[in-house]
Amino acid sequence: QVQLVESGGGLVQAGGSLRLSCAASGLTFSSLNMAWFRQAPGKEREFVAAISWSGGGTYYADSVKGRFTTSRDNAQNTVYLQMNSLKPEDTAVYYCAADTTIARLSRLVGAYDYWGQGAQVTVSS
Repeated sequence: QVQLVESGGGLVQAGGSLRLSCAASGLTFSSLNMAWFRQAPGKEREFVAAISWSGGGTYYADSVKGRFTTSRDNAQNTVYLQMNSLKPEDTAVYYCAADTTIARLSRLVGAYDYWGQGAQVTVSS
């Protein structure tokens, strides 16, 4: 079955860095657009970043542009989110997601078919 498993979350001070990984199995990873979303307590899930199947295209939310970078290794079936200059407002559960349709990169929750279980990121001030 399809599995997306995030890792790399944790507690970090403001200004610090973390790298999230999402390992995929049970699907043809190299042909899928992938994305990262996050959800803070009491808030809706929001788009963070997306990367095309080849890695040649990326798309970021304005709130993380210049601080976060997404990349992928299709040989390892893994997508990454490098988070630098972290702020307390980045505190959330971070999810990776897979889009099984052949489509343009999307920031919409509904465009993605499979989701990981989430990884907690906490940024202290």
